[in-house]
Amino acid sequence: MAYFKNIGKIVYEGRESDNPLAFKHYNPQEVVLGKTMEEHLRFAVAYWHTYVGDGSDPFGIGTAIRPWDSLTGMDKAKARVEANFEFMEKLGLPFFCFHDRDIAPEGETLQETNANLDVIVALLKDHMRSTGKKLLWNTANMFTHPRYTHGAGTTCNADVYAYAAAQLKKAWKSARSSGRKTMCSGADAKGTRAC
Repeated sequence: MAYFKNIGKIVYEGRESDNPLAFKHYNPQEVVLGKTMEEHLRFAVAYWHTYVGDGSDPFGIGTAIRPWDSLTGMDKAKARVEANFEFMEKLGLPFFCFHDRDIAPEGETLQETNANLDVIVALLKDHMRSTGKKLLWNTANMFTHPRYTHGAGTTCNADVYAYAAAQLKKAWKSARSSGRKTMCSGADAKGTRAC
């Protein structure tokens, strides 16, 4: 299914272009200091910001309405994968990145959650093979679920700490199976973050 049907591939047209859907300054093939702009600027699509976050804030409900929002669960997760690779192709972007819970819904148990993640990671890998797009980084989301209200690695609750460790281990395996040798670990507000 196409999610951005009325939008063609975005290309460089230069400063004089009046096309609102064209690059005015970014020319991926232009050489600057011995490297192309594409080599200097490693643009990536961030899953959370592009496909998951709904634009809500403390003052109101979400305002980002997307074609896949009518779907739920794994159907929604699969639609986001298709939308991601279509979007990347249209913008000519080589990389994407994600939190584990951005790409696959959390299940009733850790085992179900991991199974959901396995399905979506396999789908992502299929698309990566067919398009040449790559995973820049992935990480574990240990901050949106209420279980992490007191932190993940810093929690005083042994069950939460063990869950976080299992989630992080699964995220590392997902990174490795997707061709990454490193991943981001930690949570933004709940600890350290190093890529």
